[in-house]
Amino acid sequence: MRYLCIFFFIGMLTGKLSAQVAGGLTVDKIMQNEKWMGVVPGQVQWNPDSKAVSFSWNPDGQDHPLVYRVPAGGHQPVRTSEPAAVLQKKQISYSRDRSKVIYECAGDIVLADLKKGNETKVTQTTEQESNPVFSKDESEIIFRRNNNLYSFSVSGGAVRQLTNFRQAKDAAESLTGQARWLREKQQQTFAIVRSRAAERAWQQKQEGKGYPKTFNIDNQGTVADMSIGPDMRFVAFTTEQAVPQNRNIIVPDYVTGSGYTEDIAGRTKVGSTAGMAKSYIYDRQRDTIWQISMATLPGIKDLPGYLKEYPVRYQELQTKNEDRKVRVTGFYWNTGGTMAIVNIMSDDHKDRWIMKLDPLNGSVTLLDRQHDDAWVAGPGIGRGVLMGWVNAETFYYQSERSGYSHVYTVNVNDTTAKKQITSGKYEVQTLQLSNDHRNFYFSANIKHPGIVHFYRVAVSGGNPVQLTSTDGGNETFLSPDEKWLAVRHSYINKPWELYLQKNEPNATPVQVTKSTTAEFDAYPWKIPETITYKNRNGTDVYAQVFKSANAKGKGPAVVFVHSNGYLQNVHYGWSYHYKEYMFNNLLADRGYTVINIDYTASSGYGRDFRTGIYRHMGGLDMTDLSDGAKLLVDKYNVDPARIGLYGGSYGGFLTLMAMFTQSDIFKSGAALRSVTDWSNYNQGYTSGILNEPVNDEKAYRQSSALFFAAGLKGNLLMTHGIVDINVNFQDIVLLTQKLIELKKDNWELAVYPLESHDFVDEVSWTDQYKRILKLFNGL
Repeated sequence: MRYLCIFFFIGMLTGKLSAQVAGGLTVDKIMQNEKWMGVVPGQVQWNPDSKAVSFSWNPDGQDHPLVYRVPAGGHQPVRTSEPAAVLQKKQISYSRDRSKVIYECAGDIVLADLKKGNETKVTQTTEQESNPVFSKDESEIIFRRNNNLYSFSVSGGAVRQLTNFRQAKDAAESLTGQARWLREKQQQTFAIVRSRAAERAWQQKQEGKGYPKTFNIDNQGTVADMSIGPDMRFVAFTTEQAVPQNRNIIVPDYVTGSGYTEDIAGRTKVGSTAGMAKSYIYDRQRDTIWQISMATLPGIKDLPGYLKEYPVRYQELQTKNEDRKVRVTGFYWNTGGTMAIVNIMSDDHKDRWIMKLDPLNGSVTLLDRQHDDAWVAGPGIGRGVLMGWVNAETFYYQSERSGYSHVYTVNVNDTTAKKQITSGKYEVQTLQLSNDHRNFYFSANIKHPGIVHFYRVAVSGGNPVQLTSTDGGNETFLSPDEKWLAVRHSYINKPWELYLQKNEPNATPVQVTKSTTAEFDAYPWKIPETITYKNRNGTDVYAQVFKSANAKGKGPAVVFVHSNGYLQNVHYGWSYHYKEYMFNNLLADRGYTVINIDYTASSGYGRDFRTGIYRHMGGLDMTDLSDGAKLLVDKYNVDPARIGLYGGSYGGFLTLMAMFTQSDIFKSGAALRSVTDWSNYNQGYTSGILNEPVNDEKAYRQSSALFFAAGLKGNLLMTHGIVDINVNFQDIVLLTQKLIELKKDNWELAVYPLESHDFVDEVSWTDQYKRILKLFNGL
């Protein structure tokens, strides 16, 4: 009887939990700290010896995640006492026989002997050391400290400086005007001053004997990229000149510990002058330095096509006939150190060149050029470049030449011998070469744009072999010995969990973690219907529809607009916008039909979709939202007079554009942390899509919500963090002033004094989404 009572009590408790969540989601519930739902595993990293995988996890709801470890082939994770720094191993490099490994960890260089099972800290300083590599004979470890390269003997010995790049010029070179005049006057007038100056110059010359050649970097300039050949003779490096006239944004912080308003230093705005980048070769054997010439790059003088819309400016630039600004973003040495492959990007984002560099004379020869009238990017191409050597003659890289990011190889001695290794209407999203250089491992959405799997393909090409088996989101980590896969797997309604499996097709994955709580599991999280529809231009657009729980009559609808612009949110994995996913469940429970749209420029769909917003943000992307709303009316029993939308960051910008230019479709909109005028945003992101304001004013005029505010008719909610260092609070202030001047009165602004771009405090999340729900209650 006693056991029956206990069972009955547990049953009552479980029933209450289920009723509490399943009976009705609340904003307070879903916007609280993620501990209520369970903290998923992250920072997955194989131990260098492949015997175990480590990761961060917090199954017990501690204040901070802890480090856990599970052996290869195991299934029971064990909590360790190790600090989180063990999961910060970066730039890992193995010896040829894979018995030793070096890596950066928390700013220091570590050497591990895998046979002996010990580790040695090569450096232990307050300075930042990085980019460790073995020398050709593996007798030395080469690493970077600040703006210079150093080496450390594996058998022991002093740290040796290999380069001598000085960030600031000699003080005398920096003097100008009155100060220089006074210095020269003193030396001309007093013999003792001349004598001491000569003595200092002689002493500095003596101290420099035996050290590498000095190379002066412009004041406040930096060495942006630096790479030494394996034989340690040649050092290739790039300097970036600082631009003093560039003005940085200042973000005022009002709620501070001091009680005073304090300033947070911010970024520059788009259109700020880019510092000149120059690349050099340092021959350590001859102790000489010379600049790599970019004059032979094909198309180096080409002008972007959009400039033809500005005839005066176009003619002016044609007359000047200057080389475009370019910068090297990576040097890749062959094993002998006799050649390097150089990845070069134009500052206007229109070209990417892969060149063969002869270090003896600094000459470059073209291997591949990718041009795009919009901007060159895509997985493995723009940010996070993926390329390297297959063998002494073959180099691999990614390109969107076919319209999707795929793997290519080229013979460095015969540039006509190029080969496309992967092909199809999918994107290669991650890429690595196998230890024996016979295969590529890669992640791609071959099966469906929203399903990612891990594959293997021979370097010579052929049909890819699928290695993961469960559909959904799969973040795959290959063990260093390539025998095991650690997979962070999720599904639309199931957060990330860690699995282990053998590196074989059809291998059974074993679940290692169970993170979600009973309270989270009690609610039947919805799997929305994944659909496609044709937009007004005939292009397929992917979307997910959360059907309304109320099947009676025509009901209200909400369009969710994802952030980041270049992000994929219609997929079969757990959403990056997981709080919004839960909010969409809440809306569907309350009678709303919700559609989540991967609008034009979302990732995962190839080059043409990616560049569909070139020179017009708020064009095709925004009309995709309107076409999605029409679909809801035509096929999902939605009342056309009761449609709202919401989104943050880029999604906030599109919400504003929809409310200002599609007011006949959208009655209410919530725009969160929104860009309102793209001329206020940063250089790296914005100048690729819209060019620069001074050169392409038309693009900014038609892409900035500020200029369309007069079209507002429906109800608008705007929210913004005051200390937003990404999309600055200034943006929403400017739009607010514009709405005041336009005498609009159907808008509301909620500000959050302690929040930056990504909200942290649950009370801010809760307040914001209660306001959104209140707004949609009026539909």
